[in-house]
Amino acid sequence: MRFVVVSDSHGDRDILVQLVAQYQDQPVTMLHCGDSELTTDDPLFNQMTVVQGNMDFNGQFPAQVVVPVANERIFLTHGHLYGVNGDLMRLLLAAQESQANLAFYGHTHQLACEMHEGVLLLNPGSIAQPRGQFRDLKGTYAVVDVTPDQYQIQYYNRRFEPVSQLHFTFKRA
Repeated sequence: MRFVVVSDSHGDRDILVQLVAQYQDQPVTMLHCGDSELTTDDPLFNQMTVVQGNMDFNGQFPAQVVVPVANERIFLTHGHLYGVNGDLMRLLLAAQESQANLAFYGHTHQLACEMHEGVLLLNPGSIAQPRGQFRDLKGTYAVVDVTPDQYQIQYYNRRFEPVSQLHFTFKRA
């Protein structure tokens, strides 16, 4: 099972169009962690699940959703309501309360992935306005491959090229 996770596109609709086209013939679930700054009726969102970010001013997207896919449960949120700039404890607790084994979030514009108490917490970074150590990549998104035994995460740049040093594998509990 494969998930394509993007966040913080901040009005850059073209990169989302390209992203959808890149994966259109593959069996993937596409998820956007907020701050698209697009309207809810944008046809792009027929092809991906989207949540409300702090810069999505129309207030029409849900603040968080639980996405069940096969045997996986994904807690999808932007992160600003869970204090992700400070730590990930509130996000982890919300994911656990939702019985999710994956929690995807954005907001910080910095990519991150780590396992806590059997939950994969992942931020794809910002596809449009990256911050932090990897801002020179000009934007990132993540592809998460799930097998019964492990999670494999590969980060990609805006040219849809894998970033070799940003590949991670976690054993499932």
